[in-house]
Amino acid sequence: MSEAYFPVESGALGPEENFLSLDDILMSQEKLPVRVEKPMPHLGAFFLERGAGADSDQALPQGTKLEFPLWLAKGLFDNKWRILSVELPKMYQEGWRTVFSADANVVDLHKMGPHFYGFGSQLLHFNHPENTSISQSLLQTFIGRFRRIMDSSQNSYNEDTSAMTFIGRFRRIMDSSQNSYNEDTSAMVARLDETERGLFQIGQKGLNDFQSWEKGQASQITASSLVQNYKKRKFTNMED
Repeated sequence: MSEAYFPVESGALGPEENFLSLDDILMSQEKLPVRVEKPMPHLGAFFLERGAGADSDQALPQGTKLEFPLWLAKGLFDNKWRILSVELPKMYQEGWRTVFSADANVVDLHKMGPHFYGFGSQLLHFNHPENTSISQSLLQTFIGRFRRIMDSSQNSYNEDTSAMTFIGRFRRIMDSSQNSYNEDTSAMVARLDETERGLFQIGQKGLNDFQSWEKGQASQITASSLVQNYKKRKFTNMED
């Protein structure tokens, strides 16, 4: 029986989201503080509190500050016409960037925003003067959190260095995955953003697969899910 949903890779870390990805759809709903630079006809009824007898065709006046979902802010933003300007959310401002540069590991990224890296990458679309600082902060935050768990993985799983070679770039996740055999990692996982959780799952699967291979439990070669699905489609077409 085929799966009801095949996960689609997120495109949030690139220039555009992938709207076939559930993660990107959820991320695009996150709110972004904006300032209206030109009156927006007919939008007042949706975004302003309507008093008694308010005009349903009321425009959003210039200077209004409110929050738009990311997808709407991107659709209305235009450098030439300056319809609206975007303000940085607090967790991407200089104050929080200083905290991240000091020790990114102490921050609960999931509480700050479940799509911290993806949402931050999409902010670069708005050509903010602090874009360079934001992109550097995102990269350094990821590296800082990556390195700490990578070092822990080397200390907690040094019986066979070939495992570390096999996992390679996912060392950070390997340690947390290994800890799942010895301690509860739910508290650590709860502090990860969705990108980091995805890496955690990949690392956990990699560790499980390696340990199965090491014990001689992975000698049977099986076809990948892509090949199996292709054969199913081909068989169905032949029946038709």
